[in-house]
Amino acid sequence: MNSTVATEIVLPGLVEPSGLQIRTRKLPAPAAGQVLLKVETTGISFAEQQMRRGKYYDQPAFPFVPGYDLIGIVEATGPEVDPGLTGRRFAAVTKTGGWASHVLLEAADLIEVPAAIDPAAAETVVVNGITAWQMMFRVAKLRAGQTIVVLGASGGVGSTLVQLARHHGITVIGTASPRHHDMVRTLGATPVDYRDPEMYSRIRELAPDGVDAVFDHVGGPTIADSYRLLRRGGTLVSYGTAATKDEAGNSQLPILKMIARLAVWNYLPTGRGAHFYNFWAGRRRPAAFRSRLREDLTAVFDLLEKGDLTAQVGAEFPLTEIARAFALAESHTISGKVVLHP
Repeated sequence: MNSTVATEIVLPGLVEPSGLQIRTRKLPAPAAGQVLLKVETTGISFAEQQMRRGKYYDQPAFPFVPGYDLIGIVEATGPEVDPGLTGRRFAAVTKTGGWASHVLLEAADLIEVPAAIDPAAAETVVVNGITAWQMMFRVAKLRAGQTIVVLGASGGVGSTLVQLARHHGITVIGTASPRHHDMVRTLGATPVDYRDPEMYSRIRELAPDGVDAVFDHVGGPTIADSYRLLRRGGTLVSYGTAATKDEAGNSQLPILKMIARLAVWNYLPTGRGAHFYNFWAGRRRPAAFRSRLREDLTAVFDLLEKGDLTAQVGAEFPLTEIARAFALAESHTISGKVVLHP
């Protein structure tokens, strides 16, 4: 095949959104086990917002191409790959590298997207959908009739958690800014203002006997307040440290402190659990890791296709307008995910 010229967005260092760079480069033909994917949609998640500040736990050294997940069409296959994949649509979790017009990926990392699902809708539930599904059913092991709290219920992962919970008969209390309360209600949760200094007291008024799970992406000192919301048998699932995203210093330290704190709580005789969710846990066993991702995202896609899950597309931009798109994603003025179209 002729070489493919890819357009990519480069994060050169600690820059403002306007400092993101556009470049082109030639990609080689797919190697053994690889495919060339033409990217239809990718997006901006909280991970990239942390990476821009150098605060994502294990981000690569600058400069690099961000882009945590994507949807695309296979254009070419390498040796040892079924050529029948060509022309079909797939999702993939890349962690970095997704902000591009074309990417080379391992064929084993592809997850097929049902033809009836719009690529922009599919993009909103790739990493968000896998994260929400795994936290809810693999970590917290929730069931119908229980009550949970979702911090950031209007966000990408949060809104997916709310919808999955309501579909499975679980009551949800969700925190969000007042401007997003109507959206949170529409998803089926009871909203609480996250800016209210008495937020945790308001939640206790709604669930005086405690809740079965709290999903907390904030971290920081208030993680203890989240833990105290649990009834006996309840589970705290921490999956981020948004509270420290603007702090200077080692990007790994807040995560390590959080993991240590949760570990101590698990040794206390409270009858409550505390876990830190790591999307990449288990990757040392690639076959099992990929199998779980495929199983969980396929379940999410099935709900999306049936209309039981609604994609939260906040805005759509051409990839080359990344500076404007990134600034909007960081503005906290929209709900849903900002989707990019190469």
